[in-house]
Amino acid sequence: MDDLDRAARALLRLPPSCGPVRLVAVDGHAGSGKSTLAAGLSAALGDAPVLHLDDLATHEELFEWGGRLREQVLEPLSRGETAAYRPYDWRLRRFGAARELPAAPVVLVEGVGAGRRAVRPFLAWLLWMERGAEESWARGRHRDGAEQAAFWDGWTVAETRHFAEDPSRPVADTLVRECPEGYDWLPGPGVTAGADQIITHRDGSLFVN
Repeated sequence: MDDLDRAARALLRLPPSCGPVRLVAVDGHAGSGKSTLAAGLSAALGDAPVLHLDDLATHEELFEWGGRLREQVLEPLSRGETAAYRPYDWRLRRFGAARELPAAPVVLVEGVGAGRRAVRPFLAWLLWMERGAEESWARGRHRDGAEQAAFWDGWTVAETRHFAEDPSRPVADTLVRECPEGYDWLPGPGVTAGADQIITHRDGSLFVN
């Protein structure tokens, strides 16, 4: 059993947080590795649904997607219903056809701001990718190429403003650090010691009590 399998097992033991769903957020700076972690956890969970917040944001509303998230995703999931959201097409600059998000035992939501204040009451656990802003942004710029340089210039300003107003890391349950092989799982600032904790951290791994 590798670290992603252990993390998946631990997450499945959490109590539901959004109706029957354990909603797990993967937050961090753009380019920090959130999508890769979410994909790995999804596979370890047997193809758990993943909502990418890039599908709810737009060019004009980089962080003003809270209403769409609540109405299209959180409210249906909280009723145990399949959610349906319209992903934004960043090339065509318009929303596309509806895409379903089932009320699975674990649903992952990944993206910058996934752990924002308005979403936290619906979360079972908040993971934060432990990679600094400048390193993350450099990775993102390299990934997207020179043609996206102007977008990144605007993005870094918007992201800095967002986290200054609504930081996620101080309340994260787990800090996830990418290693050459696998991940280290560290207790986040939001974790308090207690015998009733379901998930604990030992030697860089998640364990279920």
